Amino acid sequence: MAPLNGAVVPPKKKRIGVMTSGGDSQGMNGVVRSVVRMAIHMGCEAYAVYEGYDGLVQGGDLIKQMHWDDVRGFLSRGGTLIGTKRCMEFYERPGRVKAAKNMIERGMDALIICGGDGSLTGADKFRSEWPGLLEELVKTGELKQEQIEPYQHLNICGLVGSIDNDMSGTDATIGCYSSLERICEMVDAVFDTAASHKRGFVIEVMGRHCGWLALMASIATGADYVFIPEKPPGVGWEEEMCDIVTSHRSWGKRRTIIIISEGAQDTELKKITADQVVNVLTEKLNLDTRKTVLGHIQRGGLPSYFDRWLSTLQGVEAVNAILDATPETKTPVITIRENKIERSDLQECVALTKSVAEAIKQKDFAKAMKLRDVEFKEYFDSYKLTTSTDNTALRLPEGKRMRIAIIHVGAPAGGMNPATRAAVAYCRSRGHTPIAIHNGFPGLQRHHDDKPLGSVRECQWIDVDPWVNEGGSELGTNRGLPSEDMDKTAYCFELYKFDALFLIGGFEAFTAASEIRKSRDKYPSFKIPLVVLPATVSNNVPGTEYSLGSDTCLNTLIGFCDAIRQSASASRRRVFVVETQGGKSGYLATMAGLSIGALAVYIPEEGINIHMLARDIEFLRESFQHDRGASRAGKIILRNELASDTYTTQAVADMIKEEARGRFESRAAVPGHYQQGGKPSPMDRIRALRMAIKCMQFLEETFAGKSQDEINSDPRNAVVIGVQGSEVVFNPMGGDDGLEATQTDWKLRRPKNEFWRPLKGTVDVLSGRPTDLDCCGECGKLLVSSGGLPKAVSASRPITPMPQRPHEPQGPSIGDRLTAVVSRS
Repeated sequence: MAPLNGAVVPPKKKRIGVMTSGGDSQGMNGVVRSVVRMAIHMGCEAYAVYEGYDGLVQGGDLIKQMHWDDVRGFLSRGGTLIGTKRCMEFYERPGRVKAAKNMIERGMDALIICGGDGSLTGADKFRSEWPGLLEELVKTGELKQEQIEPYQHLNICGLVGSIDNDMSGTDATIGCYSSLERICEMVDAVFDTAASHKRGFVIEVMGRHCGWLALMASIATGADYVFIPEKPPGVGWEEEMCDIVTSHRSWGKRRTIIIISEGAQDTELKKITADQVVNVLTEKLNLDTRKTVLGHIQRGGLPSYFDRWLSTLQGVEAVNAILDATPETKTPVITIRENKIERSDLQECVALTKSVAEAIKQKDFAKAMKLRDVEFKEYFDSYKLTTSTDNTALRLPEGKRMRIAIIHVGAPAGGMNPATRAAVAYCRSRGHTPIAIHNGFPGLQRHHDDKPLGSVRECQWIDVDPWVNEGGSELGTNRGLPSEDMDKTAYCFELYKFDALFLIGGFEAFTAASEIRKSRDKYPSFKIPLVVLPATVSNNVPGTEYSLGSDTCLNTLIGFCDAIRQSASASRRRVFVVETQGGKSGYLATMAGLSIGALAVYIPEEGINIHMLARDIEFLRESFQHDRGASRAGKIILRNELASDTYTTQAVADMIKEEARGRFESRAAVPGHYQQGGKPSPMDRIRALRMAIKCMQFLEETFAGKSQDEINSDPRNAVVIGVQGSEVVFNPMGGDDGLEATQTDWKLRRPKNEFWRPLKGTVDVLSGRPTDLDCCGECGKLLVSSGGLPKAVSASRPITPMPQRPHEPQGPSIGDRLTAVVSRS
């Protein structure tokens, strides 16, 4: 708020500013929303600094207090709604003095910035200069000593918003996966025309100093060759590229895709352009080749599920970091390692990022790859293996080669096909024999000796290469288990001489591996290593926090919710109760709720009761009554399909409609199997490659060349690969400490300790959903403040007080009325 007569009154509440800076990226709006609402929830005031650092320098109306409803709808919007702008004035000290004055006048001493390394470096410098800037303001008479006393320390927290994913120290930056999704959509779109005409396409993507987008797009689309700054090809790159393209064409591949980063160069730092690549393919191979430059389309579009999830959780963590900070705390930047949100040292991350550019400049490309990220190098090495399957130098000695069977088990999930493709490509590169089992265990059990070309077939690279972007399961999958015919299953294992079994699937794949492991004493052919790669939309496999297919499902689900929310807001006040899949695990509902800003989420772990429904319906009433004119804002409640046997999706929608009393409407929506998605998301594609190759390497390094007895005595002979916190691990299934005994709820088909459960509280906090403390507990009536809203969020919404109805309801309580609705249903 602007000062009166130059006087600044110290605020009673801490005031936290949020700003987006540098290039825009999808997910920035999610940061603003979560920072504003989390700050308010924590008893602070939130301010948005519009137009980046320029708004901080100019002040005035560009620094605006934000209330709870001001960020409604932000999650699903691309770009940044509070703007971003380059500000040369902030680079000079006089500009930073003006920025400091504007912050003091508004009582702000904390700032959360979402931007690239340049923006975050500027923020850290601003913080280090803060005491000197205040001293200068006092010396020049622009502020008095007593005005600056409450603001002696500036707290800064950074979040990395960048489509290039060019910050070292974090696996992903806000916006990078949405940008990758745009690229994959465009490359997928040229597949058909490329194959139809046997053409080549050279596609240029963004990334002047970082090749992450180019590399990940190459993995996700099965590109034949990639150019990135960190690992440039040698001076004779033309021959290497042409040899690979010629090899792939000789196997029957009809399309050629080359992806090039805009910062591509050779080992002598000589720039390589897309036009050069087109000319090489045209002249040397006589290949009809076209160039496509995607440009700024990569920045556009809606944020993906992952970027909504990441921006929301990192925004929450940024507010906590600000409130935890002391004058001695180093400036943090919020990062992510695998599946874990962390606080890192901003200066260290920026220094690492700059050292990558310096290493490239010095032609030390090995160092550049190492500094970029361990995961980055793993992805590059894995990609090279899958494009060089005819390189005999990579093959193992005969005694180390294995016959590896691959089977899909359970419901189809995005990522099953890319994982199979990666496993087959790796096997072919190393000399192993990949054997596909079609139609799951029932397919294997239907084996007939007189039909050699049945469900068990050796795979060639060209058989699976087109699967790189295919959803579902090309091998065929079902829920059948070995126990349905254990004798025939063991017979087939012996007949085809499997040396290892690679199971891709959900809880059924976990169960199948368990059944085989426990039957080894009776069936010697089962004494082979088993590796389970979790692939299920429900993400309910013990031993991992991420399953292939869950990202694809969540992308599809939030797209569905975005569409019906638009329908709700375009017609009139309406609430949609959307049913999600997930079995007895509430993961999908909770993560989707976090990413769309759901008003409430109902999950099996908590169940549904009359008191809960009464409280939420009363909250809806109050919310619509005091919506400050936003009467067309649609709201969504997510309900897991097995959250309750009694309170079905339709029943919940009917209850809301009954109690709305004409103020708003409700509808039920069941997307059903639509949630399993179409094409796998880019994240599911690239993680499928990385995880599948890790599984093959595990089998190769741990069991190749070993006897049955040696395999049987190894506690790792049946494992689940999984992401746990910041690591990828192989968890043994058997033994007293194994997953089966310690981490599996067999009855409910889910892990005993579900890592995502604490996030359910975050969903409620950011939706403003009242807790039991905000409700009387008898009739569902909310204990409201003088503003007419739940106490949990009333302080955030400056609304004119409304006359309060008596606490005791007239006639039957809301709980009694809801019970009557259920009985009618």
